[in-house]
Amino acid sequence: MNIAELVGQTLAQLGVGQAFGVVGSGNFEVTNALRKNGVPFVSARHEAGAATMADAYSRMSGTVAVVTLHQGCGLTNAVTGITEAVKSRTPLIVVAADTAEGDLRSNFNIDQDALARSVGALAARVHSAETAIADTVRAYRTAVDERRTVVLNLSLDVQTAEAPHGSSEVVVPFVGALAPPSPVLPSEAAVRDLLALLVAAKRPVFVAGRGARLARDEILLLAQHAGALVATSAVANGLFVGEPFSLGISGGFSSPLTAELIQGADLIVGWGCALNQWTMRHGALISEHTDVVQVDVDIAALGANRPISLGVVGDSAATAREVLKQLQSYPAAEKYRTELNAALIAERSRWQDVPVDDISSTDRIDPRLLSITLDDLLPAERIVSVDSGNFMGYPSTHLSVPDEFGFCFTQAFQSIGLGLFTAIGSALARPDRLPVLGTGDGGFLMGIAELETAVRLRLPLVVIVYNDAAYGAEVHHFGSEKDLTTVTFPDTDFAALARGFGAEGLTVRGVADLSAVRYWLSGPRDRPLVIDAKIADDGGSWWLSEAFAAHSARVA
Repeated sequence: MNIAELVGQTLAQLGVGQAFGVVGSGNFEVTNALRKNGVPFVSARHEAGAATMADAYSRMSGTVAVVTLHQGCGLTNAVTGITEAVKSRTPLIVVAADTAEGDLRSNFNIDQDALARSVGALAARVHSAETAIADTVRAYRTAVDERRTVVLNLSLDVQTAEAPHGSSEVVVPFVGALAPPSPVLPSEAAVRDLLALLVAAKRPVFVAGRGARLARDEILLLAQHAGALVATSAVANGLFVGEPFSLGISGGFSSPLTAELIQGADLIVGWGCALNQWTMRHGALISEHTDVVQVDVDIAALGANRPISLGVVGDSAATAREVLKQLQSYPAAEKYRTELNAALIAERSRWQDVPVDDISSTDRIDPRLLSITLDDLLPAERIVSVDSGNFMGYPSTHLSVPDEFGFCFTQAFQSIGLGLFTAIGSALARPDRLPVLGTGDGGFLMGIAELETAVRLRLPLVVIVYNDAAYGAEVHHFGSEKDLTTVTFPDTDFAALARGFGAEGLTVRGVADLSAVRYWLSGPRDRPLVIDAKIADDGGSWWLSEAFAAHSARVA
């Protein structure tokens, strides 16, 4: 056994769930070692695709995924996907081949450690044959315990070295000795301070982020006793499905009623939530006299995006449990959980229930009607992924999801073109659900090579292309008085492109055209369906107009 094989075996024994990559000479052996030891592998068409597939898989499965890359250009191709994972705090292992020590003339030679650190990833390395197991285990535990994306560099000279005698027998007891990380408990003082704010509040609202995805029950029990309404950030969409006092998404995707009720709060508590510009609408959802509390396991996150009244270092579930123990000495309070608010939430909190002023034309469909119709047509057990662009509010708000593991939102880096990769990774993580992608024409073309991957994997993927033949965000940002020829394009026939890749293709210009979706749903679903939806001009989406207005104000 050589070291490349030993690293692959060690990662498999540690429990990585899935591997992705584009195989070249540098990562050939470590990839096959992963496969030999039972880790499924998907060959992507581009390293950026592989990295984002792995990111999405890790988010939706709760299991660490692996990306394997060729040295040099394999890593640089993957950097955008790696950066998204870093900014989203996704536990991920990137096994990157590296040039041999001293091989300075290699075409592939770059400073891979520096590149990894430059985007915020942890740069790690398999240093020698003797330390290979320990180096690999350390990288894995760092990814899991610290929620970090780790680039584990594996130089060619170390890869080919012979593993020390008996190494394969060492892996199992080494791995068996690893204990899961303990939750971070809040201090007694922090619990006491949060308790005091909850008791004094008259209109509390809880906003849960991705860091609270495993704390649903604890947060809801506390909210019920404290009289609080609940909402989520976009990335945690679906966490409170079925809760009658759930407002849905807080931020740019909020319905008018949701925004109104959050703005009326006198206490906002963020649970594992960054409370950033998107979730708080650049601060517009926080009234002047509202107290803001942030609960997070990372002390550096507290107050990072806005002033807060109280910061609590602690696991969301553990903190909610500790506060509830103290709050139970007080009688449960109705506060913001009134019968009137319950009725309003049931009637008007969902965007699907907001009346649509149809902007469809004879050859273009209103993107809201498109999304609402598909929401009714597609099975409820789905997993929705969303690319970035002017369109993105429509699938995010008008396509319902069954729970917090039904929505994958790779938007921390705000890169367009990651949507298809995200959908493939999500589909593999949750094969029990119908994968659905909402993407723009620009982003879909950026990543369209991976449509072949989806076809090859026989994924029952529904791709909704919100096609306005433009980079819509830029068109609406700069306005009609500018020369927009650099951001507008001839219309693309995505249905024809889809058929060329071996997928099904459907062109939609009106609601009636969507009837063909029923036929695809009734069939074997053994290949993707690409819906080329020619959407009407919305004049710039509501959430994007708000974001650009805030950006312009900052610049001014």
